[in-house]
Amino acid sequence: MSSDEVHETDVEHLIARVYERDARRIFATLVRLLGDFDLAEDALHEAFAAAVTEWPRQVPANPRAWLVSTGRFKAIDALRRRSRFDANLQRLARRIDAAPDDDREIDERQLQDDQLRLIFTCCHPALPPETQVALTLREVCGLKTEEVAAAYLTTAATIAQRIVRGKAKIRDAGIPFAVPGDDELPQRLDAVLAVVYLVFNEGYSASSGASAVRVDLSSEAIRLGRLLVQLLSDAEVQGLLALMLLHESRRTARTDAAGDLVLLEDQDRAQWDQRLIDEGRALVQQAFASGRVGAYALQAAISAVHAEAQQFAQTDWARIVSYYDLLLVATPSPVVELNRAVAVAMRDGPAAGLALVEEILERGELLGYHLAHAARADFCRRLGRVEAARAAYERALELAKQEPERRFLAKRLQELAAELP
Repeated sequence: MSSDEVHETDVEHLIARVYERDARRIFATLVRLLGDFDLAEDALHEAFAAAVTEWPRQVPANPRAWLVSTGRFKAIDALRRRSRFDANLQRLARRIDAAPDDDREIDERQLQDDQLRLIFTCCHPALPPETQVALTLREVCGLKTEEVAAAYLTTAATIAQRIVRGKAKIRDAGIPFAVPGDDELPQRLDAVLAVVYLVFNEGYSASSGASAVRVDLSSEAIRLGRLLVQLLSDAEVQGLLALMLLHESRRTARTDAAGDLVLLEDQDRAQWDQRLIDEGRALVQQAFASGRVGAYALQAAISAVHAEAQQFAQTDWARIVSYYDLLLVATPSPVVELNRAVAVAMRDGPAAGLALVEEILERGELLGYHLAHAARADFCRRLGRVEAARAAYERALELAKQEPERRFLAKRLQELAAELP
């Protein structure tokens, strides 16, 4: 391989790294400069296409600033080409061109600020809550429409409609690309926190695919959580960041070398990241000290109890159940009930947990949620009800989309087969 080929390969790797790490932040800055989602998306891809051609000759000193500047001018050129058919586009091109050319001054802080602006824009109260979250997951964080649909347990077509309508509403209503003032911030925060948490969940436990985790998404969510903590001293912001850090501390222990799932009770706790645990527990204490504990802080407190136990057998399940009782008051939902049922089973035995799960399923809730059937299967297995356990595991396997989860459920079914007469 020639030195030129080595150089070109290095540049290709650089472009790939910049795209993976910074594409959505560059997109956020382009949205601020161009004032339009679709125009910014096209500009982003045009800029990276230009980088593939031009960077082998000379890599810019500030790659991200170069991409922003190139994307901006590509958008202006595109608007000018189309402006002869549309006077509005001509005015838009002049407005963008007349804006201060500060692209070369773009640094890490500017990219962060722009992404926060875009998050709060997507979470504007003029948009329905489900649209706020779907739009932000897709446009700010770069999740595919199918991934957003999986997070919402709905169809990709439904999510696509929400995204299109959301962008149209922002454009037609002239919603500003800005972080709201202190008087508006609290009412806008719930949707923003929901977005960040859904991004983390998709990264920590992918809804589908070959891998159980997507580190890029969980890392992005934690980064956004840290930004929010810097922006606003709020117990729920602290609680959310704590929850993500405590979950993330266990990530490397959650799968084995083959990528198969390792249950909490079987994890090597020496692999847990103590630095993240300490940071998360400190945030939980700060949130509880405020006296305004909400759903995220309560979930973080549950994770902190797990983190405090040196061994699985030492877990304080009574304390965990008490936190779930509070969580059901704060945010009643069948998923919280399911998680509480698992904790009750650990405290009082599998029969108690099974009764709670069957009550949820009998109401018709969570019938399409594979973890509800997996929990029922586990309780039945522990009670020696092998046939009922097999049927529940089979249903969970039908519903599961993530390959490591499917392998785990299939393994449980094989183990049960050995127990059948």
